Amino acid sequence: METDEKSTTAPSRLSTAHSRELGEELRRIRHRARLSSGFVAEALGWSLGKLSKLETGSRGTSPWEIGSLIGRLGADKPTRDRILAIATEPDTGSFLRPHGDAPDTLVALSLHERAARSITAYEPLTIPSLAQTEDYARALTGDGELVRARIARQDGLRGFGHPDTVLYLYVHEAALRSLVGGPAVMRDQMLRLTLMCGWTRFTPRLVPASARFAPALARPVAVLTFAAPARPLAYVETDTVTVFQDDPDAVARYEAKMRHLDSLALSPTRSREVFARWADVYDREAG
Repeated sequence: METDEKSTTAPSRLSTAHSRELGEELRRIRHRARLSSGFVAEALGWSLGKLSKLETGSRGTSPWEIGSLIGRLGADKPTRDRILAIATEPDTGSFLRPHGDAPDTLVALSLHERAARSITAYEPLTIPSLAQTEDYARALTGDGELVRARIARQDGLRGFGHPDTVLYLYVHEAALRSLVGGPAVMRDQMLRLTLMCGWTRFTPRLVPASARFAPALARPVAVLTFAAPARPLAYVETDTVTVFQDDPDAVARYEAKMRHLDSLALSPTRSREVFARWADVYDREAG
């Protein structure tokens, strides 16, 4: 087999959110094709190190070589088109990914959530996705497939994510007052939040309605951190696309927003008391 001297001697580059997404897409295609990395590398005349670094996002290559790889893996045309679009777009520190009603099935989202060391999320009018019960998510979205994907995200963090990953979820009191799916659904959701306050690595905190309004309260965001040297990543969901950013200046603004939310939120103990009180309220209404 022809060796790739450059790939075996050059140091790995610093991966980015964009390069890790591309690498994960390629790795998933190879796994679906049930081909070993050694077999694929030999078939292409690459070193094993070259393919490994490409799949982990720590090296780049030309779109022509990406095309050769996905062709060798037998990817269908929609898959080829999607991956080549990712491979040819500029890595500027910001990229967007279209989705249906929500981003739960995006590769970029599941990949980075499972690799994160911390996830800090805020949604102003609903319970954060990573804390939703199945019934709450179904009442909110009306989409069974999306609900399954959302629950899979949660299960993935508990079962396949990094064992030390911590989650900080800011819940605005407006989400507690908004009736989603009826009193019984809300009761169970409040009980879930109450129980989560005692879970290891999960910290839901309530932003009270009495908190003085600030721009930080208006829009949702999530910030993820990773083991060094990977940079933090922020993502913001809209109705049709999710925007991912690992540009340091952009992420710094979101981190400042999270610090402001931290200053407004009740303590974990006080938050738990409020969640439990709302569970009692909805339990009485559910009869």
